Amino acid sequence: MKYPLNVTSEIGELKTVLLKRPGNELENLTPEYLEVLLFDDIPYLPAIQKEHDYFATALRNQGVEVLYLDTLVTESILNDEIRMSLIEEFLHEGHVTETSSYEMIKEYLTSLSKDKLVATLMHGIRKNELERKGRKHLYEMLEDLDPFYLYPLPNLYFTRDPAAVVGNGVSINRMNRSARQRESLFMQYIMKHHPRFSPHDIPLWFNRDGAYSIEGGDQLVISHDTVAIGISARSTAQAIENFAVNLFRGNDQYKRVMAVEIPKSRAFMHLDTVFTMVDHDKFTVHPAIQGPGGEMNIFILERGDKPEEIHIERRDNIVKALEEVLNLKEVTLIPCGGGDNIAAAREQWNDGSNTLAIAPGVVITYDRNYVSNDLLRQHGIEVIEVLSSELARGRGGPRCMSMPIYRENL
Repeated sequence: MKYPLNVTSEIGELKTVLLKRPGNELENLTPEYLEVLLFDDIPYLPAIQKEHDYFATALRNQGVEVLYLDTLVTESILNDEIRMSLIEEFLHEGHVTETSSYEMIKEYLTSLSKDKLVATLMHGIRKNELERKGRKHLYEMLEDLDPFYLYPLPNLYFTRDPAAVVGNGVSINRMNRSARQRESLFMQYIMKHHPRFSPHDIPLWFNRDGAYSIEGGDQLVISHDTVAIGISARSTAQAIENFAVNLFRGNDQYKRVMAVEIPKSRAFMHLDTVFTMVDHDKFTVHPAIQGPGGEMNIFILERGDKPEEIHIERRDNIVKALEEVLNLKEVTLIPCGGGDNIAAAREQWNDGSNTLAIAPGVVITYDRNYVSNDLLRQHGIEVIEVLSSELARGRGGPRCMSMPIYRENL
Protein backbone atom coordinates (compact mmCIF):
# COMPACT_ATOMS: atom_id res chain seq x y z
CA MET A 1 0.00 0.00 0.00
CA LYS A 2 1.41 3.38 -1.03
CA TYR A 3 2.39 5.64 1.85
CA PRO A 4 -0.39 8.27 1.89
CA LEU A 5 1.36 11.46 3.07
CA ASN A 6 4.08 13.49 1.39
CA VAL A 7 4.43 17.28 1.46
CA THR A 8 8.03 18.46 1.18
CA SER A 9 7.30 21.86 -0.36
CA GLU A 10 4.57 24.40 -0.97
CA ILE A 11 4.97 24.18 -4.74
CA GLY A 12 5.59 20.52 -5.60
CA GLU A 13 3.04 19.09 -8.04
CA LEU A 14 -0.16 18.61 -6.05
CA LYS A 15 -1.50 15.06 -6.34
CA THR A 16 -4.05 14.71 -3.50
CA VAL A 17 -5.92 17.36 -1.53
CA LEU A 18 -8.58 17.39 1.20
CA LEU A 19 -11.59 19.71 0.85
CA LYS A 20 -14.89 20.25 2.67
CA ARG A 21 -17.84 21.32 0.55
CA PRO A 22 -19.79 24.04 2.41
CA GLY A 23 -22.95 22.55 3.88
CA ASN A 24 -25.87 23.25 6.20
CA GLU A 25 -23.52 24.47 8.91
CA LEU A 26 -23.60 27.80 7.05
CA GLU A 27 -27.41 27.82 7.26
CA ASN A 28 -27.03 27.95 11.04
CA LEU A 29 -25.26 31.31 10.90
CA THR A 30 -27.30 34.25 12.18
CA PRO A 31 -26.22 37.89 12.71
CA GLU A 32 -26.25 37.43 16.47
CA TYR A 33 -23.75 34.54 16.29
CA LEU A 34 -21.42 35.78 13.56
CA GLU A 35 -18.73 37.03 15.92
CA VAL A 36 -18.59 33.91 18.09
CA LEU A 37 -18.54 31.69 14.98
CA LEU A 38 -15.79 33.84 13.38
CA PHE A 39 -17.73 35.12 10.37
CA ASP A 40 -18.25 38.67 9.12
CA ASP A 41 -21.22 37.86 6.89
CA ILE A 42 -23.62 35.04 5.97
CA PRO A 43 -22.84 33.30 2.67
CA TYR A 44 -25.69 32.19 0.39
CA LEU A 45 -25.46 28.41 0.51
CA PRO A 46 -26.42 27.43 -3.09
CA ALA A 47 -24.03 30.03 -4.48
CA ILE A 48 -21.10 29.16 -2.22
CA GLN A 49 -21.55 25.47 -3.03
CA LYS A 50 -21.48 26.28 -6.74
CA GLU A 51 -18.27 28.28 -6.30
CA HIS A 52 -16.69 25.53 -4.21
CA ASP A 53 -17.61 22.94 -6.85
CA TYR A 54 -15.93 25.19 -9.43
CA PHE A 55 -12.80 25.22 -7.25
CA ALA A 56 -12.83 21.41 -6.92
CA THR A 57 -13.31 21.04 -10.67
CA ALA A 58 -10.38 23.37 -11.33
CA LEU A 59 -8.22 21.10 -9.18
CA ARG A 60 -9.42 17.93 -10.89
CA ASN A 61 -8.77 19.52 -14.29
CA GLN A 62 -5.13 19.78 -13.22
CA GLY A 63 -5.00 16.09 -12.35
CA VAL A 64 -5.45 16.52 -8.58
CA GLU A 65 -7.28 13.84 -6.59
CA VAL A 66 -9.93 15.56 -4.45
CA LEU A 67 -10.94 13.96 -1.14
CA TYR A 68 -13.77 15.26 1.02
CA LEU A 69 -13.58 15.57 4.80
CA ASP A 70 -17.09 14.31 5.56
CA THR A 71 -16.58 11.25 3.36
CA LEU A 72 -13.30 10.34 5.08
CA VAL A 73 -14.81 10.76 8.56
CA THR A 74 -17.77 8.56 7.60
CA GLU A 75 -15.42 5.91 6.22
CA SER A 76 -13.45 6.03 9.49
CA ILE A 77 -16.44 4.90 11.57
CA LEU A 78 -15.70 1.19 11.15
CA ASN A 79 -17.69 -0.11 14.13
CA ASP A 80 -19.97 0.90 17.01
CA GLU A 81 -17.05 1.41 19.37
CA ILE A 82 -15.50 4.07 17.12
CA ARG A 83 -18.93 5.66 16.56
CA MET A 84 -19.58 5.97 20.30
CA SER A 85 -16.08 7.25 21.00
CA LEU A 86 -16.47 9.98 18.37
CA ILE A 87 -19.88 11.01 19.73
CA GLU A 88 -18.69 11.17 23.32
CA GLU A 89 -15.49 13.10 22.54
CA PHE A 90 -17.32 15.51 20.28
CA LEU A 91 -20.03 16.23 22.87
CA HIS A 92 -17.43 16.63 25.59
CA GLU A 93 -15.48 19.19 23.55
CA GLY A 94 -18.74 20.94 22.64
CA HIS A 95 -19.50 21.21 26.40
CA VAL A 96 -22.76 19.31 25.93
CA THR A 97 -21.73 16.93 28.74
CA GLU A 98 -22.17 19.83 31.15
CA THR A 99 -25.92 20.06 30.48
CA SER A 100 -28.82 17.83 31.49
CA SER A 101 -29.62 17.41 27.77
CA TYR A 102 -26.51 15.27 27.27
CA GLU A 103 -28.19 11.86 27.37
CA MET A 104 -30.99 13.00 25.06
CA ILE A 105 -28.52 14.36 22.49
CA LYS A 106 -26.26 11.33 22.77
CA GLU A 107 -29.20 8.99 22.22
CA TYR A 108 -30.29 10.99 19.18
CA LEU A 109 -26.82 10.95 17.60
CA THR A 110 -26.43 7.22 18.28
CA SER A 111 -29.63 6.53 16.34
CA LEU A 112 -28.34 8.17 13.14
CA SER A 113 -26.70 6.48 10.18
CA LYS A 114 -22.97 7.10 9.82
CA ASP A 115 -23.26 9.73 7.10
CA LYS A 116 -26.14 11.48 8.85
CA LEU A 117 -24.18 11.43 12.12
CA VAL A 118 -21.15 13.10 10.55
CA ALA A 119 -23.32 15.71 8.84
CA THR A 120 -25.10 16.48 12.12
CA LEU A 121 -21.85 16.85 14.07
CA MET A 122 -20.74 19.35 11.43
CA HIS A 123 -23.87 21.45 10.98
CA GLY A 124 -24.97 21.34 14.65
CA ILE A 125 -28.27 20.66 16.39
CA ARG A 126 -30.93 23.32 16.86
CA LYS A 127 -33.13 23.10 19.94
CA ASN A 128 -36.26 23.02 17.81
CA GLU A 129 -35.02 19.79 16.18
CA LEU A 130 -35.36 17.71 19.36
CA GLU A 131 -38.26 17.47 21.76
CA ARG A 132 -37.12 18.02 25.35
CA LYS A 133 -38.84 15.62 27.76
CA GLY A 134 -39.41 16.15 31.46
CA ARG A 135 -39.27 19.24 33.65
CA LYS A 136 -36.84 22.00 32.73
CA HIS A 137 -34.50 23.45 35.31
CA LEU A 138 -34.33 27.23 35.75
CA TYR A 139 -30.92 27.49 34.06
CA GLU A 140 -32.27 25.50 31.11
CA MET A 141 -35.17 27.91 30.69
CA LEU A 142 -32.69 30.77 30.56
CA GLU A 143 -30.55 28.82 28.10
CA ASP A 144 -33.54 28.45 25.79
CA LEU A 145 -32.60 31.88 24.46
CA ASP A 146 -29.64 30.07 22.87
CA PRO A 147 -30.98 28.25 19.78
CA PHE A 148 -28.40 25.43 19.73
CA TYR A 149 -27.87 22.21 21.62
CA LEU A 150 -24.75 21.71 19.53
CA TYR A 151 -23.07 24.64 17.81
CA PRO A 152 -22.34 24.39 14.06
CA LEU A 153 -18.84 24.38 12.52
CA PRO A 154 -19.17 26.86 9.63
CA ASN A 155 -15.38 27.25 9.25
CA LEU A 156 -14.94 23.62 8.22
CA TYR A 157 -14.51 24.46 4.55
CA PHE A 158 -11.14 25.93 5.53
CA THR A 159 -9.53 22.50 5.78
CA ARG A 160 -6.02 23.97 5.95
CA ASP A 161 -6.19 24.93 9.63
CA PRO A 162 -7.14 21.87 11.73
CA ALA A 163 -4.24 19.76 10.44
CA ALA A 164 -1.19 20.07 8.21
CA VAL A 165 0.93 17.45 6.46
CA VAL A 166 4.63 18.22 6.81
CA GLY A 167 7.03 15.81 5.16
CA ASN A 168 5.85 12.29 5.97
CA GLY A 169 3.94 13.27 9.11
CA VAL A 170 1.02 15.35 10.28
CA SER A 171 0.39 18.15 12.73
CA ILE A 172 -3.05 17.72 14.29
CA ASN A 173 -3.60 21.20 15.58
CA ARG A 174 -5.05 22.76 18.66
CA MET A 175 -7.27 25.51 17.31
CA ASN A 176 -7.02 28.90 18.97
CA ARG A 177 -10.72 29.80 19.02
CA SER A 178 -13.28 27.69 20.87
CA ALA A 179 -15.62 27.82 17.86
CA ARG A 180 -13.10 25.77 15.87
CA GLN A 181 -11.52 23.48 18.46
CA ARG A 182 -13.66 20.44 17.57
CA GLU A 183 -12.59 20.59 13.91
CA SER A 184 -9.23 18.84 14.37
CA LEU A 185 -10.94 15.94 16.16
CA PHE A 186 -12.14 14.76 12.74
CA MET A 187 -8.58 14.51 11.42
CA GLN A 188 -7.51 12.61 14.52
CA TYR A 189 -10.15 9.97 13.79
CA ILE A 190 -9.25 9.84 10.10
CA MET A 191 -5.55 9.25 10.79
CA LYS A 192 -6.29 6.67 13.48
CA HIS A 193 -9.09 4.68 11.82
CA HIS A 194 -9.43 5.33 8.09
CA PRO A 195 -8.18 2.35 6.00
CA ARG A 196 -6.15 4.69 3.77
CA PHE A 197 -4.10 6.05 6.69
CA SER A 198 -4.40 3.78 9.75
CA PRO A 199 -2.18 0.91 8.44
CA HIS A 200 0.81 3.27 8.33
CA ASP A 201 2.92 4.44 11.23
CA ILE A 202 2.35 8.15 10.58
CA PRO A 203 4.47 10.51 12.73
CA LEU A 204 2.63 13.16 14.73
CA TRP A 205 4.41 16.52 14.83
CA PHE A 206 1.84 18.22 17.03
CA ASN A 207 -0.88 16.90 19.33
CA ARG A 208 -4.18 18.76 19.57
CA ASP A 209 -4.38 17.99 23.30
CA GLY A 210 -1.58 20.41 24.19
CA ALA A 211 -1.99 23.70 26.02
CA TYR A 212 -0.85 25.99 23.21
CA SER A 213 -2.45 26.66 19.83
CA ILE A 214 -1.10 26.33 16.32
CA GLU A 215 -3.06 26.39 13.04
CA GLY A 216 -2.36 25.17 9.53
CA GLY A 217 -2.71 28.58 7.93
CA ASP A 218 0.51 29.47 9.74
CA GLN A 219 2.40 26.33 8.67
CA LEU A 220 4.20 26.60 5.31
CA VAL A 221 6.53 23.85 4.07
CA ILE A 222 8.91 26.01 2.04
CA SER A 223 11.46 23.27 1.30
CA HIS A 224 12.44 19.69 2.05
CA ASP A 225 14.36 20.84 5.14
CA THR A 226 12.66 24.08 6.26
CA VAL A 227 9.19 24.93 7.60
CA ALA A 228 8.01 28.53 8.00
CA ILE A 229 5.45 29.16 10.74
CA GLY A 230 3.68 32.37 11.59
CA ILE A 231 3.70 33.72 15.13
CA SER A 232 0.19 35.08 14.83
CA ALA A 233 -3.10 35.67 16.57
CA ARG A 234 -3.76 31.93 16.19
CA SER A 235 -0.32 30.27 16.60
CA THR A 236 1.82 30.75 19.71
CA ALA A 237 5.59 30.74 20.11
CA GLN A 238 5.33 27.88 22.63
CA ALA A 239 3.43 25.70 20.16
CA ILE A 240 5.93 26.46 17.38
CA GLU A 241 8.86 25.37 19.54
CA ASN A 242 6.99 22.22 20.57
CA PHE A 243 6.31 21.47 16.89
CA ALA A 244 9.99 22.00 16.03
CA VAL A 245 11.19 19.59 18.74
CA ASN A 246 8.82 16.86 17.55
CA LEU A 247 9.72 17.43 13.89
CA PHE A 248 13.47 17.33 14.54
CA ARG A 249 13.07 14.21 16.69
CA GLY A 250 10.98 12.35 14.11
CA ASN A 251 12.40 13.42 10.73
CA ASP A 252 16.16 13.82 10.14
CA GLN A 253 15.49 15.65 6.88
CA TYR A 254 14.29 18.83 8.58
CA LYS A 255 16.99 21.21 9.76
CA ARG A 256 15.12 24.35 10.74
CA VAL A 257 11.88 26.14 11.45
CA MET A 258 11.60 29.79 10.46
CA ALA A 259 9.19 31.56 12.81
CA VAL A 260 7.80 34.79 11.32
CA GLU A 261 5.94 37.25 13.53
CA ILE A 262 2.98 38.97 11.87
CA PRO A 263 0.51 41.52 13.26
CA LYS A 264 -2.02 39.86 15.54
CA SER A 265 -5.25 41.09 13.98
CA ARG A 266 -8.35 39.78 12.21
CA ALA A 267 -7.11 41.06 8.85
CA PHE A 268 -3.77 39.22 9.25
CA MET A 269 -5.23 36.02 10.67
CA HIS A 270 -2.53 33.57 9.54
CA LEU A 271 0.82 33.74 7.80
CA ASP A 272 -0.77 32.48 4.58
CA THR A 273 -3.14 35.46 4.49
CA VAL A 274 -0.12 37.72 3.99
CA PHE A 275 2.58 35.46 2.54
CA THR A 276 2.56 32.41 0.24
CA MET A 277 5.06 30.62 -1.99
CA VAL A 278 4.30 30.59 -5.74
CA ASP A 279 7.58 29.40 -7.29
CA HIS A 280 11.07 28.27 -6.30
CA ASP A 281 12.17 31.86 -5.64
CA LYS A 282 8.93 33.86 -5.67
CA PHE A 283 6.49 34.68 -2.88
CA THR A 284 3.39 36.82 -2.53
CA VAL A 285 3.44 39.28 0.33
CA HIS A 286 1.21 41.93 1.85
CA PRO A 287 3.54 44.93 2.33
CA ALA A 288 1.84 45.94 5.60
CA ILE A 289 3.57 43.12 7.50
CA GLN A 290 6.94 44.77 6.95
CA GLY A 291 8.24 47.66 8.98
CA PRO A 292 10.49 50.50 7.81
CA GLY A 293 13.20 49.12 5.54
CA GLY A 294 11.41 45.78 5.43
CA GLU A 295 12.17 45.01 9.07
CA MET A 296 10.37 42.11 10.74
CA ASN A 297 10.80 39.76 13.67
CA ILE A 298 12.05 36.46 12.23
CA PHE A 299 13.55 33.63 14.29
CA ILE A 300 15.51 30.67 12.91
CA LEU A 301 15.10 27.55 15.09
CA GLU A 302 17.77 24.98 14.19
CA ARG A 303 18.24 21.48 15.52
CA GLY A 304 21.10 20.98 17.95
CA ASP A 305 23.00 17.81 18.80
CA LYS A 306 19.76 16.59 20.36
CA PRO A 307 16.26 17.46 19.01
CA GLU A 308 15.28 19.30 22.18
CA GLU A 309 18.48 21.38 22.04
CA ILE A 310 17.22 24.03 19.66
CA HIS A 311 19.40 26.96 18.67
CA ILE A 312 17.50 30.19 18.00
CA GLU A 313 18.80 33.21 16.11
CA ARG A 314 16.95 36.37 15.13
CA ARG A 315 16.76 37.89 11.66
CA ASP A 316 15.03 41.13 10.65
CA ASN A 317 14.67 40.94 6.86
CA ILE A 318 12.34 38.46 5.21
CA VAL A 319 14.11 38.46 1.82
CA LYS A 320 17.54 37.85 3.31
CA ALA A 321 16.16 35.19 5.65
CA LEU A 322 14.51 33.34 2.76
CA GLU A 323 17.68 33.54 0.65
CA GLU A 324 19.59 32.08 3.59
CA VAL A 325 17.30 29.15 4.45
CA LEU A 326 16.56 28.27 0.80
CA ASN A 327 20.18 28.75 -0.32
CA LEU A 328 19.14 31.15 -3.09
CA LYS A 329 21.00 34.12 -4.52
CA GLU A 330 17.81 36.11 -5.03
CA VAL A 331 14.21 35.97 -3.80
CA THR A 332 11.37 38.01 -5.31
CA LEU A 333 8.45 39.28 -3.24
CA ILE A 334 5.31 40.01 -5.29
CA PRO A 335 3.24 42.60 -3.38
CA CYS A 336 -0.49 42.08 -2.97
CA GLY A 337 -2.40 44.75 -4.86
CA GLY A 338 0.82 45.85 -6.58
CA GLY A 339 1.83 47.68 -3.41
CA ASP A 340 -0.84 50.35 -3.88
CA ASN A 341 -2.22 51.24 -0.43
CA ILE A 342 -5.89 50.96 -1.41
CA ALA A 343 -5.63 47.98 -3.76
CA ALA A 344 -3.34 46.11 -1.35
CA ALA A 345 -5.70 46.56 1.61
CA ARG A 346 -8.78 45.65 -0.46
CA GLU A 347 -7.29 42.59 -2.12
CA GLN A 348 -5.59 41.33 1.03
CA TRP A 349 -8.98 41.49 2.78
CA ASN A 350 -10.23 39.30 -0.07
CA ASP A 351 -7.24 36.95 0.26
CA GLY A 352 -5.17 38.27 -2.61
CA SER A 353 -2.02 36.85 -0.99
CA ASN A 354 -3.65 33.49 -0.23
CA THR A 355 -2.60 31.46 -3.27
CA LEU A 356 -2.62 27.68 -3.68
CA ALA A 357 0.33 26.42 -5.73
CA ILE A 358 -0.45 23.23 -7.65
CA ALA A 359 2.97 23.10 -9.32
CA PRO A 360 6.02 25.39 -9.45
CA GLY A 361 4.84 28.68 -10.94
CA VAL A 362 1.19 27.56 -11.23
CA VAL A 363 -1.33 28.87 -8.68
CA ILE A 364 -5.05 29.01 -8.01
CA THR A 365 -6.40 32.40 -6.87
CA TYR A 366 -9.69 34.22 -6.43
CA ASP A 367 -10.88 35.99 -9.57
CA ARG A 368 -11.77 39.16 -7.66
CA ASN A 369 -8.13 40.00 -6.92
CA TYR A 370 -7.38 41.20 -10.45
CA VAL A 371 -4.55 43.59 -9.55
CA SER A 372 -2.60 40.90 -7.69
CA ASN A 373 -3.39 38.29 -10.35
CA ASP A 374 -2.12 40.50 -13.16
CA LEU A 375 1.08 41.18 -11.23
CA LEU A 376 1.62 37.45 -10.69
CA ARG A 377 1.33 36.91 -14.45
CA GLN A 378 3.83 39.69 -15.06
CA HIS A 379 6.26 37.70 -12.92
CA GLY A 380 5.78 34.61 -15.08
CA ILE A 381 3.27 32.82 -12.85
CA GLU A 382 0.40 30.89 -14.43
CA VAL A 383 -2.78 31.97 -12.64
CA ILE A 384 -5.94 29.85 -12.57
CA GLU A 385 -8.80 31.98 -11.27
CA VAL A 386 -11.83 30.58 -9.43
CA LEU A 387 -15.16 32.16 -8.48
CA SER A 388 -15.15 33.93 -5.14
CA SER A 389 -18.15 36.17 -4.44
CA GLU A 390 -19.52 33.94 -1.65
CA LEU A 391 -16.41 31.93 -0.72
CA ALA A 392 -14.57 35.13 0.19
CA ARG A 393 -17.19 36.00 2.82
CA GLY A 394 -15.64 33.37 5.09
CA ARG A 395 -12.29 35.23 5.16
CA GLY A 396 -10.12 32.61 3.50
CA GLY A 397 -8.73 31.94 0.03
CA PRO A 398 -7.75 28.89 -2.05
CA ARG A 399 -4.88 27.91 0.26
CA CYS A 400 -7.16 28.16 3.29
CA MET A 401 -9.73 25.90 1.61
CA SER A 402 -7.29 23.08 0.86
CA MET A 403 -5.22 20.63 2.87
CA PRO A 404 -2.57 19.03 0.63
CA ILE A 405 -2.16 15.36 1.42
CA TYR A 406 0.40 14.43 -1.22
CA ARG A 407 2.76 16.48 -3.39
CA GLU A 408 5.51 15.27 -5.66
CA ASN A 409 9.01 16.10 -4.45
CA LEU A 410 10.84 18.88 -6.28
